[in-house]
Amino acid sequence: MKLIHLTDTHLVLPGQMLYGLDPAARLAAAIADINAQHADADLCVVTGDLTHWGEPEAYALFRERMADLRVPHVAMVGNHDRREACLAALPTAPQDANGFVQGFRDSPAGRLIFLDTLDEDHHGGRLCRLRLDWLAGALESSGRDQPLLLFMHHPPFEVGVHEMDRIALAEREALLDLLRPYLGRVRHLFFGHVHRPISGSWHGIPFSTLRGTNHQVWLDLRPDCPHLASHEPPAYAVVLARGATLVVHTHDFLDRSPRFLFSKPGADNRAYQLGPLEPVA
Repeated sequence: MKLIHLTDTHLVLPGQMLYGLDPAARLAAAIADINAQHADADLCVVTGDLTHWGEPEAYALFRERMADLRVPHVAMVGNHDRREACLAALPTAPQDANGFVQGFRDSPAGRLIFLDTLDEDHHGGRLCRLRLDWLAGALESSGRDQPLLLFMHHPPFEVGVHEMDRIALAEREALLDLLRPYLGRVRHLFFGHVHRPISGSWHGIPFSTLRGTNHQVWLDLRPDCPHLASHEPPAYAVVLARGATLVVHTHDFLDRSPRFLFSKPGADNRAYQLGPLEPVA
């Protein structure tokens, strides 16, 4: 199974710029690249912050751009989103019985669970009792040996970037308590929010996140550092799930650096590699 992970698109009103960049144009560039390189993917998951201020017009623009994607997609919410506007505009956003933007689907890679961690009164993440109870049901109803892949916006742990850790998920212990009986079955945790390429493990659960499609968060781990947005390259991730293996590739889709053949047919390798190189178109 091939999955695409997109996050933090931060769309604003049509024609507006955000931190000196055009979020809609950069999302369109990501979509064009996915269509050209990975149209065979089974699903694309967008892990929240679809818009920057939650305007209905921004969600309409997101829907318009994502209509060009040749891969089915699931739209999730993050701290910059608004549930009512999101659900009204986006048919690809899941919804549970309590009106939260969350759901699950079964796939060859396992049960994909999409969590709503939005607190509309604060940028930090929340999983209230209703959402935790829903997750308990999604876990309990999964197959006995079925692998689980979790998708959420906020990380349930600190990543070392002070300002982002301040607004991580609040109910991390409650989430961990729910997951403890299933730790051996959780194949991966995907999240957004931090606008950084990060991977590791949390209580034995492998996790990854990546840069957004617009602006990024500058890496500075000092506790008193300023909170800086940056123009580091945007990215999306390509996830390959094969048997017991899951591989995550992060792709800087706007990178235009030169590319060269490792070896040139008919040429001596040493002379070719030490000499002037001609980029591959």
